[in-house]
Formats: sequence, C-alpha cells, structure tokens
Amino acid sequence: MGRNRKKPYYEKIQIEDIGSEGKALARVGELIVFTKLAIPGDVVDLQVTKKRKKYQEAFVAKIHEYSKDRVEAFCEHFGTCGGCKWQFLPYQKQLAYKQKQVEDQLKRIGKVSLPEVSPILGSEKNTFYRNKLEFTFSNKKWLTAEEIESGKDFSNSDSLGFHAPGMFDKVINIEKCWLQPEPSNKIRNFIYNYAIENNLDFFDIREKKGFLRTLIIRTSSTGETMVILSLFHEDENKRIKLLEALKDEFPEITSLMYVINEKGNDTITDQEIELFHGRDHIFEEMEGLEFKIGPKSFYQTNSEQAYRLYKVARDFADLKGSETVYDLYTGTGTIANFIARNAKKVVGIEYVPEAINDAKINAEINKIDNTHFFAGDIKEVMRNAFIKQLGHPDVVITDPPRAGMHKDVVATLTAIKPDKIVYVSCNPATQARDVSLLSEFYKVSKVQPVDMFPHTHHVENVVLLEKIII
Repeated sequence: MGRNRKKPYYEKIQIEDIGSEGKALARVGELIVFTKLAIPGDVVDLQVTKKRKKYQEAFVAKIHEYSKDRVEAFCEHFGTCGGCKWQFLPYQKQLAYKQKQVEDQLKRIGKVSLPEVSPILGSEKNTFYRNKLEFTFSNKKWLTAEEIESGKDFSNSDSLGFHAPGMFDKVINIEKCWLQPEPSNKIRNFIYNYAIENNLDFFDIREKKGFLRTLIIRTSSTGETMVILSLFHEDENKRIKLLEALKDEFPEITSLMYVINEKGNDTITDQEIELFHGRDHIFEEMEGLEFKIGPKSFYQTNSEQAYRLYKVARDFADLKGSETVYDLYTGTGTIANFIARNAKKVVGIEYVPEAINDAKINAEINKIDNTHFFAGDIKEVMRNAFIKQLGHPDVVITDPPRAGMHKDVVATLTAIKPDKIVYVSCNPATQARDVSLLSEFYKVSKVQPVDMFPHTHHVENVVLLEKIII
C-alpha cells in the first residue's frame, strides 16, 4: 500500500507495549498510536488510518528492525486469517501481557484495592486446544496480495474456511488450522475436495444462493466427533451422497447431522437439525462427570483449561457442604453440576431455555439431585419470592457473557448480600466495572487469571469477592 498523503506517516517508531484488545502500542511525542501485527521492540513505519482526539490507529507500512522477542509464526495462514494474532510472540510473553491486562483493568476501571494477583494458569496445549470450530463455504475466495501477484490461475474461487477480517463475503480457504485436533482438518479438506470434484455450489453470501453453507466440527476429550453440515436448500440426492461419502471415509464420526438453513444469517440455533448417522450428541467428561453436548449446546471451547477454570471457581467458593449456591448465567449447568457434591443445594439460572434443558439432563445423567435449574432473565427471575422459595444464597457464582452483568443483577446482589461472590469472566474490563459497582459491600480477596485461548489477547479471570463485615 502506498502512503496516504492526507494522514500522518511516522518513520522508525519503536513499538513499546501491548494495549487493550491486544493491539500494539507506540508513542509519537504525546500521542498514542495503536497498530496490529507488531510486538514490543519492533521498529516500524506507521501509516495512520484513523485519527481520534486521544489516539490514532495505523498499519505497519515497513519494518526496519524486528524485536529480539519475535518468534516465527507456525501457521501458513498467519497474518491473513484473523485468528491467533499473537503467534509471533513467545507464549510466556503472551501470558505476561494477559496477566498485566487483568491487573491494569481491575486497577484502572475497578479502582479497588487488590490482593497479589496469582500467576496466570497457562494452557498446557497451545495448539489443537479447541473442541469446536465453524467454517464457511464461499464462492468468493480471499486472495492475498502475494497470490494475486504470483500470476497463478485462480479461476476456482471456491473456499472453505474463515471469513477474511472485516470482509463478510470473502472467505480464506484454510489448508491446515492449528486450533482443533484431528480429524478436524481431514474432514474439512475431504468435504472441500469432494465438493469441487462433484461440482457442488458453494454459497454466495451476497447473492444468497448456492448449496453448501457452513460446517461445524466438534470434538471431545472422550474421542467423539460431531459434524453438522449446513445447506442453503434441500437437494436430497446431493445431500445423501455427500453425507454417505463422509460417513464411509470417517468411521470415527459419532454424530453426523445436517440442517437446511434458508435464512439470511448463518445461525442455526433456531433451526431444525436433522440426524443422518450416529447419535444426536457427544459426551465431554470432567472429574468423572459426563456432560451431554448436542448440536446447539454451549460448552467451553478449551476443555482442559475449562476444567482448571472450574476448579479455581470451586476452590474460591470453598464450600463446606451446608451452603446454598446460586450459579448465575449457568449455561448448560457445567459449573453447577461440577460443584454440586460440595454444596447442600445449587440453583442455576440462565436465559436460554435449551441450555437449561441440557443442564437438567446433565444432572440426571450424573445422578445429581441437589441442582435446580430455571430459565429466564436473571434480573426478572431472582426476585424476593424466588429467593424466599429456594433459599437465600450463601455463595453466588456468576459467569456472565462479555458484556458483564446487567446493572439490575448487580443491584440484586448488593441487596441480598451473599457472603461470597465468585465472579468468572471472559472480559476483565466489564468484570472490573462490576467489581467497582459491588465494592461498597465487597472486597476483592483473590484474583486468578486463566488462559483459555493461546495466541490471542483473550483472557479469563476469576475474582473472589467477600462481604465486608461492618
């Protein structure tokens, strides 16, 4: 890309730090400039793309000097695909920046006094650690500048992979993804090759036409595999031939499903999912407990680190067996069922009814009879009559989505004042905001970051809040 004469161009600027959202940070005088695909120690030229009052955003136009910390990215799609942006940063450095992010957010946004933050729990596996991936079929393959300049024949523009960053209709054809263990790559590549050889139409996202739409692959630590093929319209002959070929090639697929999705968007949570072969679920296992996972079930995507995360939550709760525990945003009841043997009663609340059905089934499978699950909006469910009926919580465990807890839920917690709140978060910024709102009545006693997503800036964090005794 050439220089943009209308926007500033900075030469030989050293990258100093990593800021929020994992972006690299440089200073030009008093001005902060954020960029991507750079790490502290790199010396670069920066072409500004956005100017704001307090900061600017830029892309790296030229690299003069590489940081001594920089390592070689291991994935051939690095820099093109939007995932795993930190591959060139050594894993121990990634963990250090994640730890710093948690501490900075709690201090800057939370404005609360903190105990010493425990060292982040890194992931033993930092490749092939995910148990679920979703791929998109497209007839508009994303080509890199190098591919375009190579002069190769790209008349086949069909692709099966991930959306190019910021491009809703362009998809990068993925040869090998390092995120999910086999048979994930083999299944995806087999389907791609079969589709090309048999002239199956890849979806046109703009025009809303084509046959093959999306592919979801789920694997589990018990060795089971679920495949869900999403088609834009029914063509029984083509569908059966493709699914039969897949079943014959991969006997290890324990759940082979399909869905006809004629909607404008790709989500299948509101669609009828049909079973073609095997059973309509797979099992995940944790500490002797079995968790049934259907095509629409939510389960933490890094199974091994999820186990460590839940152990931290259980340790922080420090249950003696006599407590009533409320598990807010319980999802499929994984935490609730995981801690049930340590509590007198666990009450799980979640707004997705299907998830609550899964939670009840998982309790039944594991012969757990002291968990009680309710579907509904937490701020509406957790009213006085409900608390009176089910018992006042001694401990609340909360694991909200990225947006954090609704302010009315926070207000309810400050009104009912459980002795302890164990706050599990996938977004330390909104966690810090909520901790600040609770700080009149609660002190932060423990902080434990956990890395669920190596090579990304995302970090989970668990905070123990204990009621201030006046």
